[in-house]
Amino acid sequence: MTALVLEGVSKSFGKTQVLHDISLTVEDGEFVVFVGPSGCGKSTLLRIIAGLDTATQGRVLIGGQDVTDVPPAKRGIAMVFQSYALYPHLNVRGNMALGLRQENQSKAVIDRRVSKASAMLSLDDFLARRPAELSGGQRQRVAIGRAIVREPKLFLFDEPLSNLDAALRVNTRVEIADLHRSLSASMVYVTHDQTEAMTLADRIVVLRDGHVEQIGTPMELYNNPINRFVAGFLGAPSMNFLERSVDVPTGAVLGIRPEHLRLQDGGQTAGTVTHVERLGGDTNLLVTTGAGERLVVRLFGQHAIEVGTEVGLGFDPADAFLFGADGARLPAAAG
Repeated sequence: MTALVLEGVSKSFGKTQVLHDISLTVEDGEFVVFVGPSGCGKSTLLRIIAGLDTATQGRVLIGGQDVTDVPPAKRGIAMVFQSYALYPHLNVRGNMALGLRQENQSKAVIDRRVSKASAMLSLDDFLARRPAELSGGQRQRVAIGRAIVREPKLFLFDEPLSNLDAALRVNTRVEIADLHRSLSASMVYVTHDQTEAMTLADRIVVLRDGHVEQIGTPMELYNNPINRFVAGFLGAPSMNFLERSVDVPTGAVLGIRPEHLRLQDGGQTAGTVTHVERLGGDTNLLVTTGAGERLVVRLFGQHAIEVGTEVGLGFDPADAFLFGADGARLPAAAG
C-alpha cells in the first residue's frame, strides 16, 4: 500500500498561486525529502499533507484513504516541527505521553510506547527532566519521540534541524536515518539544506516557485539533473557554470562540478587563484578566469597552492553538462 498520494494539489492565497498541480506518490517505508530555496512552497505542501492547511485544488490520500477534508488529528500522521513545541511544565516522559493520554490510551500502552521510543532515542536518563534542563539536540529527540509513540502511518518533518548547531545537525541527522531504518516508517521531510536531502532521502523532490522541478534518488539528481536549477542546487560546493571561458554554443552554459576540474597546463581554461580553503581532507580553490568567471576547484587532499598562483584547468567533457538559455539540459556538453 502507498503511504501518501498527492493528486493535482494546487494552493492559492488570494490571487497568488504558491503550488501548481503537484502529483506525487510516496511508497510504504519510503523516505522522501522536499527541498528547495525559501519560498518554493515546500512547507506549504507539508502543511496540506498534515491538514494544517487546505488545498485549493487536488486530493491527499494517506494509507489509501482520502483525507483531503479530514482534520489533522484523524489523518494518522505525526509531525515534528522546526520549533520543538514542548510543554515546559511537563518532563520528558510527560511530553512524550501527552498525545497518547489525549487519545485515552491505557497506562500499559503509554508506558510501553514511551519506553520503546525512549530507548530508541537514548532518552532513558532524561525522562524526569523538563525541557529547560535539556540541550537543543535532546529537546529535538523528545519531539521526535513524541511522534514515534503515536505509531503513525506517516511521519512529517518540517526543517527539524535548522535550530541546531553544525555538530548537532550531523548527529541528529544520523539519528533520524537510523530511526527510519529501525522503524521502516514512511517519512516526508522538508529542508532547504541540500546536504540533508542528499544524505537522508530515498527520493528527493526538488521544488521551485511552487513547481516540481525533478524527482529522483539523490544520485539520479546529482548525476543527471534535468535543468540548470537542479544541477546548481544539489552539490556542495555547487556546480560551476561557464559561458565565456570555454567554447560553448551561443546562449548556452557549460556546467562542471568542482570535483571534476583538475589542474592541467593547456586545459580548457586557466585563471588566477583568488582564495584557498584548506579543509584538511580537501582543498578548495577559488579561481578567476581571464574571462572574469569564478570557478571552485575541489582537490582531494592537501595542496600547497597560494593565492595569486596562475593555474590551468581541464576536465573530461563526459563529466560536463550543457544548458540552454532557458536553463533546460541540452543533449551533450562541449569540450
